[in-house]
Amino acid sequence: MTHTRAAARSRIAVLATLLVALLAAFLAPGRAAAASLQEVTGFGTNPGALRMFRYVPAGLPAGRPVVVALHGCTQDAAGYGTGSGWTQLADRWGFSVVLPQQQSANNLSDCFDWFQSGDIERGQGEAASIAQMVDRQLADVSGDPARVYVTGLSAGGGMTAVMMAAYPEKFAAGGIAAGLPYGCAQAAGSPYVCMYVGATQTPKQWGDRVRAARPGYGGPWPTLTVFQGTADYTVKPVNMTDLMKQWTDVHGADQTADVSDTVAGYPHQVFKDAGGNPVVETYSITGMGHGQPVDPGSGTEQCGTAGAYLLDVNLCAAYRLGRAWGLG
Repeated sequence: MTHTRAAARSRIAVLATLLVALLAAFLAPGRAAAASLQEVTGFGTNPGALRMFRYVPAGLPAGRPVVVALHGCTQDAAGYGTGSGWTQLADRWGFSVVLPQQQSANNLSDCFDWFQSGDIERGQGEAASIAQMVDRQLADVSGDPARVYVTGLSAGGGMTAVMMAAYPEKFAAGGIAAGLPYGCAQAAGSPYVCMYVGATQTPKQWGDRVRAARPGYGGPWPTLTVFQGTADYTVKPVNMTDLMKQWTDVHGADQTADVSDTVAGYPHQVFKDAGGNPVVETYSITGMGHGQPVDPGSGTEQCGTAGAYLLDVNLCAAYRLGRAWGLG
């Protein structure tokens, strides 16, 4: 009996050692433990009446970047965070994600109100709520205020342009998928005209709308990357052209691409300022409809999950943005 107990204890000790080794390997640098989405309340006055969710990889050290990811219409924070690939990349590369969520009381289709004057101006509405989320996140996780990025799909892309314009000092860069330039609804006279036709503005007129959002601000302005499907009939491709015109003008660059090549088989352009710094980058996703480009799989350049408005086109927008921003 004693011999049996000793053998059992020995086996338990071996199993415990193996378990400790497995845990150590799993929690090794570069392999953060899986985390879960958390809701944060009381993050500010929240004039836009939005909800704040966040994803923070376990054991995330201080001084890491923060990505704000804004869902599209009919989506929510959790679905977009996972589907776009941002939470997957947060675990892989070590950064936190803020995921604002619209409420149906604000918009029946759960779209961010990128077209409402009271929600797109500094200090007001939804824009102010998102800015408060950024401040709360930086404080809670001791994030790097110089490495905060904002990105979104469709209406979330429109709100991304809003945040870049109204709070440029908070963001190093922005990424827009199937979105719209700042002030587009006001320039076109209607959000639907903006989406389906576009607004007739010169680059300077587009740039002036951004400059008016933050009077007296001298820069630096966030850089911009845009992804747009050529077969998108909800937000017409002209909006990517207008975004390029708007933000090259803000950066004092011209509208002639300095780099024209292909990435994953898709036309890709880079626009540089007078100092040779890339300030606007565009990806024209041939044949893609309305949605966010994803590339499900386990490869190093793959991320995201296909679903409604999350389109598998063998290019993951979140990965491309993360690389451009130096996240991984």
